[in-house]
Amino acid sequence: MIYLKTDEEIGLMYEANQLVGMTLGELAKHIKPGVSTLQLNDIADAFIRDHKATPAFLGYGGFPKSICTSVNEVVVHGIPSDKVILQEGDIISVDCGTYLNGFVGDSAYTFCVGEVSEDTRKLLRTTKEALYKGIEKAIVGNRVGDVSNAVQSYCEARNYSVVRELVGHGCGRKMHEDPEVPNYGRRGCGPRLQNGMCICIEPMINQGSKNVSWDDDKWTVRTRDRRRSAHFEHCIAILAEGPRILSTFEYVEDIVGKEF
Repeated sequence: MIYLKTDEEIGLMYEANQLVGMTLGELAKHIKPGVSTLQLNDIADAFIRDHKATPAFLGYGGFPKSICTSVNEVVVHGIPSDKVILQEGDIISVDCGTYLNGFVGDSAYTFCVGEVSEDTRKLLRTTKEALYKGIEKAIVGNRVGDVSNAVQSYCEARNYSVVRELVGHGCGRKMHEDPEVPNYGRRGCGPRLQNGMCICIEPMINQGSKNVSWDDDKWTVRTRDRRRSAHFEHCIAILAEGPRILSTFEYVEDIVGKEF
């Protein structure tokens, strides 16, 4: 069932999502060679709690940490660990959620660790641009497939592949609500977008094959060919006047600039 939000509820979701953006900005200060993903988790956990919220990911479906840290070929759901140490030239997707005032905020950003190759920058740039292509289609009267197709066509035209097994989603009082929002699909298909819908659009785009596999931990998703994957996510509200982005990358970009 799709839950439409009131203006007041969207305002509360905005606050939760802005805190996610602030948390990602705080992490941007610490993402560098030699730092473990567990250190990043602990920084995020403390920052979220200091702002009177709770980490939405911790314990969700049994997930053991407060953020997802996905390095290089890990697509999503990487578990922070003191054994995963960032190296020069890595990329890391940080997916973060907060629970504040009864609503969830959810956003993700893929960071460069030091200097990365131009091929890697192109992957990140394309994935981030595809996110905004999808948002442009998130207007009242369109369908989910219009958003999905915008992401897919933009990335595939640039010779990247789109992960099929993992999708975006509705968001609100719960982390995952209806509808599902794939990053691939046909225009004019899927649920119709309505005023008050809140969805997370999150392209997961691979350099090589679209095929993925799960680690034994049942969480970590990797590209089968071990080529790199990028992930960006915004939570948006669909309104009569157009899509409103509730999350933000501004705090990240204040630290790292528009690096792609």
